[in-house]
Amino acid sequence: LSTLKMGVVTVKTPEGDQVFTVAGGIVEVQPDSVIILADAAENVMEIDTQRADAARQRAEEMLSKVIPQDTDTYLALQAALRRSNLRLDAVKKYKKSQQ
Repeated sequence: LSTLKMGVVTVKTPEGDQVFTVAGGIVEVQPDSVIILADAAENVMEIDTQRADAARQRAEEMLSKVIPQDTDTYLALQAALRRSNLRLDAVKKYKKSQQ
């Protein structure tokens, strides 16, 4: 059992690969299987780039206005920005190759 950081996970099946963005969680690796319990996951093929870009812009704008001493808000906004960038980067890297 291990923690799972924010990133990209590729699920390989007989029907083909599926790529997901994950926002943390836990992973259990067994000899014949892998179980992922993600805090949030999204199929890259289903990501709306306009929505992801709007979320990135909102997070950047809010980050520019928050004071770093407001630690909880600052960290939450940084995480939101990382998630938005992850989603956009995953679309650029994987969506074209799977269409």
